[in-house]
Amino acid sequence: MLSAEAAKIMKERFGKDSLIALATTEGGMPSVRMVNAYYEDGMFYVITYGCSGKMKQIEKNPAVAIAGDWFTAHGRGINLGYFGKSENQEIAGKLRAAFHCWIDNGHNDFADENTCILCIRLTDGVLFSHGTRYDIDFTA
Repeated sequence: MLSAEAAKIMKERFGKDSLIALATTEGGMPSVRMVNAYYEDGMFYVITYGCSGKMKQIEKNPAVAIAGDWFTAHGRGINLGYFGKSENQEIAGKLRAAFHCWIDNGHNDFADENTCILCIRLTDGVLFSHGTRYDIDFTA
């Protein structure tokens, strides 16, 4: 279970543009890359390209692992689909605000329907803060 204190730390630490390591697997081999992510309510969100290697790997095996600032976790990768679709309007707005420093620098093509939102729904994790360890079950 996510305690109130752990929830507060997660929001403060990751409820903004955060760099995390995202691990996927293919054929039993891990692949790790750094991604910009935004955290909210037990989930990280990433703007990515639907045809990228990470998304192809997640399509075959949605089990993922992440690591961030004194935090490691497991979860399930879910392709929420096109960034601009109406169902994604609320989270897309939050991502625009969180990533405002770089979102419109030309790296993303929001006219391309392959520009998608990856949701990482966390299942469990370990968070450290000021000498305290929080073992978190995000499914409780």
